[in-house]
Amino acid sequence: MKRTGVLLIQLGTPDSPKVSDVRKYLTEFLNDPRVIDLPWLGRKLLVNGIIVPFRAPKSAKIYKELWELSGDESPLLTYTESKRKLLQERFTDQDVTVHMAMRYQNPSMDMVLDQMRKENYDKIIILPLFPQYASASGGSAIDKAMRIIRKWWVIPEISIISEFYDHEAYIDAVVERSKEFKIEDYDRVMFSYHGLPDRHVDKVYDTGLCEDQPCETEINEENKFCYKAECYATTRLIADKLGLKEDDYTVAFQSRLDKKWLTPFSDKVIEEWGREGAKKVLVFSPAFVADCLETLVEIGVEYQEDFEKLGGEKVQLVPSTNDHPRFIDCLEDLVRKRL
Repeated sequence: MKRTGVLLIQLGTPDSPKVSDVRKYLTEFLNDPRVIDLPWLGRKLLVNGIIVPFRAPKSAKIYKELWELSGDESPLLTYTESKRKLLQERFTDQDVTVHMAMRYQNPSMDMVLDQMRKENYDKIIILPLFPQYASASGGSAIDKAMRIIRKWWVIPEISIISEFYDHEAYIDAVVERSKEFKIEDYDRVMFSYHGLPDRHVDKVYDTGLCEDQPCETEINEENKFCYKAECYATTRLIADKLGLKEDDYTVAFQSRLDKKWLTPFSDKVIEEWGREGAKKVLVFSPAFVADCLETLVEIGVEYQEDFEKLGGEKVQLVPSTNDHPRFIDCLEDLVRKRL
């Protein structure tokens, strides 16, 4: 068998909640042209001159809250390293080595891929840990990996896994995490995915716009790489295993920066439910395979506070797949099919 290196890639995390570390992280993250898709000069002026200077101190406070909730560490980093170790254990009888890197900050892709180059693998499998494809997440991770690898004198066989939104073991892992709660005890159920600017999903199509496609109801040849369509497809698969009907849940999108992002907005839906008298809400976050700022703080803390102000009682987050055995099954299957 070929000597194979597997690279798991997550989004990234500051090295600490210090303002200086958060500033470094935001500067690298937001200057990515696949994240903020503006011309170079406009992006630099916006990010380095306006967004980062004002946002870094505020974000540092939120990251400090996240670290405190997670035992003084980054849960994204902790769970990703745990995935790496558990996946490695599945290949003890084969010449497969699993590595882990962050798209932004540390451990850096430059450093980890250089280590992999020195290992002289026959084959490298690149696996971004984003179930639904988006140019700003999986696309960016793949793009950077290829920019690094193309500089190598010797380029081995490369296999790329760009999405796994419908993989049965991934779906099962989400379902298993939800069994910690009784769905019938909740007034509302939400599937909350990370938001994207409308223009990002529109760019998937050579002609027309995302809104011209039936992304809420089906995957077809036109929309099969559309983030919105994949989010809804994941939701349908989870709902089917849970016995939920279409009118039993709502799909929404969080973490928006302005109004021209995918709708409905998760926070606004939570507020609407509070005004309607709902008391208990169960929130899934299938786009995140490791708990992080967006799940533990945005949903678990901020949405809870907003809901309580409107008379609600509990916004219950279904934990991410994290290092659930069924999710490791998913990663193992994805890798084995490419050996």
